[in-house]
Amino acid sequence: MADEKPHCKVVLANNIAKGLFEEVHEGLKKIDRMPLLVGFLSSADPAARVYAEWTGKTASENGFAFELREVDRELLEDALIDANNDPKVDGIIVYYPIFGNRQDQYLQQILDISKDVEGLSHRYIFNMYQNIRFLDPENTKKSILPCTPLAVIKILEYLRIYNTILPYGNRLYGRTITVINRSEVVGRPLAALLANDGARVYSVDINDVQQFDRGQGLRKRRHEVTERPGWTLKDCLPLSDVVISGVPGDKYKVPLELLRDGAVCINFSSEKNFTPEVKEKASIYVPAIGKVTIAVLLRNLLRIVQNKIDSAAEESNKGSKDEAVQATS
Repeated sequence: MADEKPHCKVVLANNIAKGLFEEVHEGLKKIDRMPLLVGFLSSADPAARVYAEWTGKTASENGFAFELREVDRELLEDALIDANNDPKVDGIIVYYPIFGNRQDQYLQQILDISKDVEGLSHRYIFNMYQNIRFLDPENTKKSILPCTPLAVIKILEYLRIYNTILPYGNRLYGRTITVINRSEVVGRPLAALLANDGARVYSVDINDVQQFDRGQGLRKRRHEVTERPGWTLKDCLPLSDVVISGVPGDKYKVPLELLRDGAVCINFSSEKNFTPEVKEKASIYVPAIGKVTIAVLLRNLLRIVQNKIDSAAEESNKGSKDEAVQATS
């Protein structure tokens, strides 16, 4: 009798990104120009350059203008301010890390919120953690979410991990997810987004484990964080339907013996956090997410441009109404 082969389905980012690019193409038809995205490269990190070049190629292929500006990191602050004030620039992306410390967080806050395609400005981050999904009281302008965490969300939606029978905002209820990475750019925001959608999330860092959830029975509007003293991956992985890993080191591998059979495994690190043997235990494996991240980036840019167009139209309508009132008074 022949050995049974693993039944794992390997899902590639290209296939997931297709639907997002179609959405972007439809959105582009509604505006009368080619949006300009400007990327700032001030890092010697080769991965940052690859990402920058890949962004430019994908943007150009999908109807966007892209301009890469290589700037000495000591001059970056002024360069970002100039781009903020340039009406021709629709969106800005900065390829981090640059200083690798709090100065990077400062640079994130310099960006004009109306050009921040990565969703790293304070207003966007505040909205994300507070589970505020819109920028306006009328709920017409969606808040921008960080690209890589949102890319993971879109992948989980594509994989039907989100239960569309449940109400929007609760569609991960009953899911248990482990996120291995708690960086401020990806891991922590991702854990918060998943928990705000109803999941119980174990956020694993090098030193500890935290649990993100909205309480028993989704009692709260936004997530809360609980420390799990003494917990390690041995406690989290056997409980998890989904395991998402983004450890940047090439030596780190998710311990396969701790995975539950049939888990969904997603790798968002530039390194492979899962060994090839993951296919013997996982039901679905997504080995990389880069293409989805760039699709989400362009989607964010389109949303920013559309928000700007809508705001201008509202101002114009308001002005017309004011003139009409004055004319009749």
